[in-house]
Amino acid sequence: MGEFPVEIVLSVLGLIVAIATFLREYVFVGRKRLGYRVQMNTPARSWVSRENGSAAPASEAVASAVGAASNADPAQSNTDSPAQSQAAGEQAAGAAAPEPADRTTSLMLIRIENDGSTSIEDSDYQSTEVPVLAFRAHTIESVEVTERVTRGQESVAVSSAALLGVSRSVGPGGVDQIVLPAVPLDRGEHYKLLVVLVGPKPEPLDVDGKKVVSKEGWLKGGRFEETTSRSRREPALLGLSVLLALVVMAQLLAVVLRGDPPPRDCAASGLTIVGSTAMAPMIRAAAQDYEKTCTGARFAYDFTGTEPGLRTLAAAGPTQGVLAIGDGSTGTSFAMLTEIPLAVSSFAVITHPGVGLKDLSTQQVRDLYRGNIRNWNQIGGPDLPVVLIDRTAGSGTRRALESQLLEDNRKVFRYTSCIGMAAGGEQCEVDLTEEVATFVAKIAGAVGYLETSAVGAEVAAVSIDGVLPTPDTLRSGDYRFTGVEYAYTHGPIAGDSLIAQFLDYLIRGKARLTMMEFGNIPCVDPVEPNFCTP
Repeated sequence: MGEFPVEIVLSVLGLIVAIATFLREYVFVGRKRLGYRVQMNTPARSWVSRENGSAAPASEAVASAVGAASNADPAQSNTDSPAQSQAAGEQAAGAAAPEPADRTTSLMLIRIENDGSTSIEDSDYQSTEVPVLAFRAHTIESVEVTERVTRGQESVAVSSAALLGVSRSVGPGGVDQIVLPAVPLDRGEHYKLLVVLVGPKPEPLDVDGKKVVSKEGWLKGGRFEETTSRSRREPALLGLSVLLALVVMAQLLAVVLRGDPPPRDCAASGLTIVGSTAMAPMIRAAAQDYEKTCTGARFAYDFTGTEPGLRTLAAAGPTQGVLAIGDGSTGTSFAMLTEIPLAVSSFAVITHPGVGLKDLSTQQVRDLYRGNIRNWNQIGGPDLPVVLIDRTAGSGTRRALESQLLEDNRKVFRYTSCIGMAAGGEQCEVDLTEEVATFVAKIAGAVGYLETSAVGAEVAAVSIDGVLPTPDTLRSGDYRFTGVEYAYTHGPIAGDSLIAQFLDYLIRGKARLTMMEFGNIPCVDPVEPNFCTP
C-alpha cells in the first residue's frame, strides 16, 4: 500500500458526504420545518342563486362547497394537485355573472404542514419574525380553517382556539396578511386554510398562487418555506440515505481489508535462502517485506555462513529454488555459480567493555591478529591478555577482515571452539555472527569483528584510524573495513520465477531502502551508480 490510496480517500469522502447530508437534512437544518403550499387558486362567481331565488355572496356559497369537498377524503385531499383542486372549485362555484376585471373574487386553498423531522411546538412560533402569509395585491375577505389532519392521515374536528381564531390582519405597508397560529404540529400533520380574496383575477397558469401569496418570517430554530406535493421526505428517502451510507462503508471496508492487489510481477512459489549469517537479518527483513506485497511467495532460511551456503547451492545443481547470499566473490572454487553484487557493507572491530579503548589503528589490528600484541597494556589499555574471537574459516566476514585489514597475513591458530575453551586461551572460533558478540561480551580482554549493523550495547565498537563507518566514509573510502555483499545463483533462471523477481526486488526495488536501514549502500545507488564496480 505504498501508493496514494485513491480508493480509500474517495470512499471516505463519499461516507462523509452521505453522513453530512443526512445530518443536515434530518438533524440540523431540517429538524423543524413549517411548510405551506397552494392547492387551489381559482376565480369565484359573483352571485350564486339560492333555492328560494334570492342571491348570496359568492364567498359564502363557494366556501361551503369547497369546505365540504376538502373534508370528504383526507387521503385524497393530501395528494390532489393544484390543478385538480382548481377544477373542483370552479365546478362547485356554478354559473354566475362576470365581475369587473379589476375586482375579482377568488378562492385559495392553502395547506399548512409540518414538513420537518421533529415536532413543532407552540413556543417555536415565538420568533422575532413569526410565519406570515402576505397577499400584496389582494384584500382578504374571509379566512377559515377547513381541515385538520393527524400524522396518521385522520381528519379531526377543528377545535383549538388558535385555529378557530385565524383571521385577516394588516401588515406593514397596509398589506393584507394571515399570521399563522401557534399550533403544535407533529411530524406529517397539517391543516388547511380557505381564503376568499378580492383583487386581480388569478392567472390560469398560476395554479400554485406564486403571484398571489408570499411568505415572511420563520420558526425559532427552524425554517418556514414553500413546499410542493412531492417535497415531503418519506421514510423511503431516509432508508435510501441509510442504504447509501452502508454501501459506501462496505466499499471502504472492502478496500481496507483487501489491501493492495499483488503486483503483476509477483511470483507465487517457494525459495530457500542460504549463506551469510552477517547478512541474514537484512535479507530476512527484505524477504518479509516482499511477502507482504507478494502474498503467494514463501521463503525458507538456512543461514550458516557464506561458504557453507555456497556449498549447499553448488550441491543442489542448477536450480531456481535456492539462492545463496554471501560476503565477497566466489573466486575459482565455485566457478559454476553466478554472482550478483547487491550492496557494500561495513564491518566493525569490537572489544570487551573492560578494554576501554575507543580507537585502534590499522597496524594495531594487524599486530593483534599476528600475535604481536598479547596484552592490552602494550597499546595503552588495561593489564588484560588479548583473546581473539574469530569466525571459522570460510566465513565471508573473516575473509573481509583478512583481505581489507590484515593483508592476508595473520597468525594461524589450531582450531578451537569458543564453546568450552579452556581458561587462558588466546584465540577461539565461532560459526555465527551473533556468537561473536556473545563471546566478546563474555570474555575479559576479548576482541572480535562482525557486521556493523549487528553491534549491540553489550560490546564496544572502536573506530579504525579515527574513522567510524558512516555512509559518507564508506563512499569516500576513508573507512577500509568493508566488503561487497553478493547473491549467488546456479544455472539459468526464468524471468517469471520467484528467484528472478526477488533478485530484482533486492537490486532495483524497495529492498534498497532496507539495505540502507542496515547501514549498507546498494550497488544500484542513485549517487554512485557504479559504486560496487571494482
